[in-house]
Amino acid sequence: MTTIDTNPVQTSKGWNIGLWVAQALLAAMFLMAGATKLMSGSAELVEMGMGWAENAPFLLIKFIGFAEVAGALGLILPAATRIMPNLTKLAAAGLAVIMVLAAGLHITRGEFEVVPVNVILFALAALVIWGRTNKAPIAPRA
Repeated sequence: MTTIDTNPVQTSKGWNIGLWVAQALLAAMFLMAGATKLMSGSAELVEMGMGWAENAPFLLIKFIGFAEVAGALGLILPAATRIMPNLTKLAAAGLAVIMVLAAGLHITRGEFEVVPVNVILFALAALVIWGRTNKAPIAPRA
């Protein structure tokens, strides 16, 4: 009797562990950043070094915070539960978009010292998208 390989991508244990580490780091960063935006007012955010919040609409700050928390949860929960694990890649894509927009904002404000953080977080999100697509995809629960 022959068996048919239903998983066309060979999953490496090292890649899987590395991607989980990247997902956990991203989730921790965005969970903290998003929770801070959700729980703090504009003046508090400015005091914390987020000068952009001074002129940003209140609802925009809360929306960004919500998107960051949702993205953080989306990096972990679908993959960990194996319920719709492709949502993990979509969460990483959403966070990558947030980092592109954040970098653009910081560049226009002349805050070039912050941009490398945006680039690193973008690269980690891109790695998660690529890795969960090509190197260590997570199969949905049967």
